[in-house]
Amino acid sequence: MVRAKKVVPMERSTPGQLWEPVRTPSRFRNALSKYRVWRSESRCLKCGRCVELCPYGVHTKAGSFLRRPKSYLCLGTACADKPFYCVAHCPAQALRVSVHPIYNTLGDSRWTPDLLLSTWWQAEFGTLPYNDLEYRLGGSGGGFDRLRFLFPTRPRDSKLRHADISLDLELNRRDDGRPQVRFSVPYYGGGMSFGSVSINTILSRVQAARRFNTMVSTGEGGYPEELCPYDEQVITQVATGLFGVREETIQRVRMVEFKYAQGAKPGLGGHLLGDKVTPAVARMRESVTGTALFSPFPFHSVYSVEDHKKHIDWIKQINPRALVSVKVSTPTDVDMVAVGSYYAGAHIVQLDGSYGGTGAAPDIAKKNIAMPVEYAIPKVHQFLRAEGIREQVTLVASGGIRTAFDVAKAIALGADLVQIGTADLVALECLRCHNCESGRGCARGIATTDPELVDLMTVAWGVNRISNMYYSWNWQLKEILRRLGLRSIRELVGRTDTLVHLDYTDRPVDDNLRRGA
Repeated sequence: MVRAKKVVPMERSTPGQLWEPVRTPSRFRNALSKYRVWRSESRCLKCGRCVELCPYGVHTKAGSFLRRPKSYLCLGTACADKPFYCVAHCPAQALRVSVHPIYNTLGDSRWTPDLLLSTWWQAEFGTLPYNDLEYRLGGSGGGFDRLRFLFPTRPRDSKLRHADISLDLELNRRDDGRPQVRFSVPYYGGGMSFGSVSINTILSRVQAARRFNTMVSTGEGGYPEELCPYDEQVITQVATGLFGVREETIQRVRMVEFKYAQGAKPGLGGHLLGDKVTPAVARMRESVTGTALFSPFPFHSVYSVEDHKKHIDWIKQINPRALVSVKVSTPTDVDMVAVGSYYAGAHIVQLDGSYGGTGAAPDIAKKNIAMPVEYAIPKVHQFLRAEGIREQVTLVASGGIRTAFDVAKAIALGADLVQIGTADLVALECLRCHNCESGRGCARGIATTDPELVDLMTVAWGVNRISNMYYSWNWQLKEILRRLGLRSIRELVGRTDTLVHLDYTDRPVDDNLRRGA
């Protein structure tokens, strides 16, 4: 068995309690991997020499039975010069290691095979992978993938420990008498509606959010009864289709989110195909089973800041204790939109960039319409500062946040925290097959409403997988802050001097935490 690297425990929402990672292996018999260990059954002597040599648990025995190699634990050819290299020490020459045939078929340019596999690793163990999997970057050739952190050669404070570093932040910065909402981590779950994903997926996300004292948005599919025990962790969304929007659900929560636009498909609105509108989804959305549901692009009641203020005042009147978040896409005048939302009374302004959305969002929209979020964040951050209201607005970035490094980069560009979505699904072993819009298209039971497919994943398994990933992210965020000599995630906001763009530097940059001081 692989020994997980020791990391500093992360505080749970209940003070004094600690949550440690729980190893949560793949649901499937043969976990996908970068390398494949081949054993010739006709040659193998069953001597167990490979079991004795391998320190990573690739080869195991049950009594005298030699189990199939656990390839995803293998270092690959990186251990060829090590004394425990199984291939070289097999007396029958029955072993062979090579790149897995399926490896290069996984993922896409943003979620590369390495990034998928490293996220699955973190979701299983709660630590960074010990092999050569890339856990920081995708392969898009732009955006966050071209940004790197400039760590000092020596840590600025050699005595700074993870226990001394805070990831906490407060969301209500308006001083308007409404209750404060405090997160223990600088990220929360983006809206994925009941209908777009399964109820097991939703419950897995919200229970993981409770462990780490953060929240999850319902999306525009209403408020399923199963979420009622988790009201403190739920953000209810009011979107243009008004599906499932009721006063009693608005009154349950500590935050309400208006979705004016989604960065992945601005100008298009939402579309839930009929295959996904099961009887349960139809009841929640007050519709007809099997009928496709559309959300218009705009709120037809909002054409000015004054109209916008009426929306926000409506929510504030219905729920006097709720904070109001406004989710917008990133047009060229997004800075003016953010200022308008502030003067309309919003506590939180969320910039949703063009990289977001599940596999249901059309590529032509994701790649050609909205502004990439890494441009929008500093644009809005600097404009709000110039207006003298930056310290009264909580700025959230979303749209393509895949890793802990993406979280940290977004904050260094000027955001206070981020909203994540696809990363949670990848922790649940999403393959990025881009069939999310189909009723039975998700072969792994994540983005589906089909009862048979939903049961492929249990909530208990899903909670631990997402929690393990969050634990690993928190370790990485604290390690980034430690390297930079910062004691709080708040100190990183707007620190563009800690970043470098590879297009504008000739110096070698290495921000790999596995080789750090």
